[in-house]
This record gives sequence, structure tokens and C-alpha cells, in this order.
Amino acid sequence: MTEGTIASLTPTLCDCFHAPAPGLAGEPALRSVAAHRQGILNGAAVERCLVYCPDALGDHVWRRFPGHAAAVAACCPHRVRLLAAFPPVTPVCYTSVFTGAQPESHGIRRSERPVLACDTLFDALARAGRRIAIVAVRRSSIDLMFRGRPLDYFSEPCDDRVTARVLALLEADDHHLVVAYHQDYDDRLHESQPFSDAAVRAIGGHVAALTRLSRAAATAWSRHRRMVVVAPDHGAHVDEASGRGNHGLHVPEDMEVSHWYRFSDASRAGAAPGPGRVPASEPGSGRRHG
Repeated sequence: MTEGTIASLTPTLCDCFHAPAPGLAGEPALRSVAAHRQGILNGAAVERCLVYCPDALGDHVWRRFPGHAAAVAACCPHRVRLLAAFPPVTPVCYTSVFTGAQPESHGIRRSERPVLACDTLFDALARAGRRIAIVAVRRSSIDLMFRGRPLDYFSEPCDDRVTARVLALLEADDHHLVVAYHQDYDDRLHESQPFSDAAVRAIGGHVAALTRLSRAAATAWSRHRRMVVVAPDHGAHVDEASGRGNHGLHVPEDMEVSHWYRFSDASRAGAAPGPGRVPASEPGSGRRHG
């Protein structure tokens, strides 16, 4: 049974940070996540959050590869079954994820990537004094659509460089929220099929990256109350006409997704460290104030 839609992420994260949600957010914070956080943090606000966004890793993947699902659960044990926004394409879905709104409210209804003028999670957390970094593959939806805001942007040429950048940001400890976007699986499924050899290797690569990033967050942020979230946007199916992978239909393979959460309390061994230095950006990325 689903608990809501992927638009639940923004109000849920705002609740975890004890910050007001953005103006368009139309769904409540997820009750099961609030209960899970209560049991670990006793109602305290989180101080650090990593959101890992692997494109197209819908529930079709976890049904096919339960071992990979178990590996994700080892990183983030609280699984929430959700529905994608419709149509289930990346710009529509990640706009819903990071505004808390459905397409009829935020206005993105197809594969277009304008800079969003509407209120977002990033605006809401910036107003609440949180420092934010978005690390994404260059010219992807997440890299382009949330520009013009008081946060740090890091545009990288590939998933591996995204991972390396996020590891450096975690170590620097200069941000309250770090968003990491990977797209290799989505690329491979469009070139072939959702479970081609190349696509399956990409799935394994995303799970391995999550494991590495979640372990790094546990170490670098050990003296903070923290959370890690896995937040894919949609799933995928085989298009009968082309024989290749695709998404955008109101079918279970495209619409059924899970978000995964982990909360961890702060280490009591000493006071929390102060912010570190932000690593130098690649050309064309870095801090951009709107």
C-alpha cells in the first residue's frame, strides 16, 4: 500500500529540519517517517541531511533484484512506498519532489527544464538559515531547474564525479543539506532496456555509490543529528514500439517507487565541529546567489 506520492519528500524534510514548508507544498509530512524519527531522535530536529537521487530506480528494480533492495535497506531501513507524479518523467517528478506539489500546481507537465520560479524546498530551507548544496550531472534536470537560489551548485560530467564531489562536501561539513543526483541507469535503460546488461551494471553502481555515500555521511557527520534519504523519481518499462526502455505512462512499472530513510543521533564524544571549507568548484559550477 502506498503512503502518498513523491511530493511528500519536501514537507517531510521540512518537518525533520523544523522549518516551514514552501508555499506550494500540498501533502502532509509522512507520518511513518515522523514516527521513525521520533523513535531515534525523540523529536529533535535533524542538523544534516543527504538526499541521494538515482534517476529511474523504481520498484520494478527492487522486485527484480531483492538483493539490491536489501542493500539499500541496510543504508536506509525505513522504506516508504509512493507513487510518482504524472507523467512520470524526470523534470515533472523532481519538481514535485522538491516543491511538495503536483504538476497542476507547479506547472511542469512534460519533459521541459526551465528555471523554476515557484517556491521550493531549497528556498524554504534557505529562509530558515540552512546551507544547501546540489551536486548533479551537468545539464540534467536537477542541475538546471533549481538555479537562481542562495545555495551551492556543483555541475559534474558523470556520476562518478558527482560521488567524488559529494564525498568532499561531506568531509568539509559546510552544508546542512546535500543533494546528489545520478543518472547512469536512466541513460542505459533508454539506450537498451531496463534490465539489459548495461542497465543492470548501472543499478549495481548506484547501490554501491549509495553505500559509500551513506558510510561517509555517518563518519563525517557523526557529531550531528542526521538523516540519509534515497529519493528516486519514477520507474521504467519496455516500449513495445521501439523495444527500448522508456517511462511516462500510468503503469505500475513507471509509477511505483519507494523512498528510503535513515535517522542517526549525534555522537556524544565532544561538541559538534564548526563548518569546514567548501571544496573548489569545477568551472561553470559553484555558489550562485539568486
